[in-house]
Amino acid sequence: MPEPAPSHKQQLFKLQVELCKLQSWLRQTGERAIVIFEGRDTAGKGGMIRTITERVSHRVFRSVALPTPSDRERGEWYMQRYVQHFPSAGEVTLFDRSWYNRAGVERVMGFCSEAEVNQFLEQCPGFEKSIVNSGTRLIKYWLDIEPETQRKRLEARVDDPRKQWKLSALDLEAQRRWYDYSRARDEMFRHTDTGFAPWYVVRADDSKRSRLNCIAHLLSLFPYREQAVDIPRLPGIDQSSAYDDRASIGKRRFIPEPL
Repeated sequence: MPEPAPSHKQQLFKLQVELCKLQSWLRQTGERAIVIFEGRDTAGKGGMIRTITERVSHRVFRSVALPTPSDRERGEWYMQRYVQHFPSAGEVTLFDRSWYNRAGVERVMGFCSEAEVNQFLEQCPGFEKSIVNSGTRLIKYWLDIEPETQRKRLEARVDDPRKQWKLSALDLEAQRRWYDYSRARDEMFRHTDTGFAPWYVVRADDSKRSRLNCIAHLLSLFPYREQAVDIPRLPGIDQSSAYDDRASIGKRRFIPEPL
């Protein structure tokens, strides 16, 4: 009788162990990487990043999701506010949306001019080439979903009070402008899918499956190997300096415990 297929939980556990091994390798080698997650609204970028970072140090795997630029940032070089979040040695920066906002949502929603878009598409490959030449790995993922998947996820945000904070006017426009986003995506790919910084497309209609596949692919891009770790023995409590710490804290303000 064949062995049952491993569950999602078992597969994710195995991949998260590998992410911990990658983390140790990054620390020891001083390698650095930038991982970009792009895609339509509700594609699952935030959930993907949370799954990657769930069991690793947030000092090593740093997640960045920048808000709308301030007035001062609007007067800067467009890439400037992203550069300040780039990783140092032994770190990975995961961008939940990135400078590609210019080629996507900003273009579709009219937040920038066509001249600014064209300038971005012309300059972006050179910018990314300089990142790669500096020794930083640049990995770009596009999370791809179908229109019906987006509609269902938007409806879930409307119906679930825990998700309503995710809704914005831009989200509500996402379905109506579906094909505008498609055209913007395709032109972005034409200009920025390069040999030194290619785009990888992740089928993301099935969130659990897409996360497993994406993490496995991400791991495959690093030549990491398991690092030897010297685990110290846990010392016991020094009973020679016994102190009644329970009694000393007993009259402090403890929270109610109704559960």
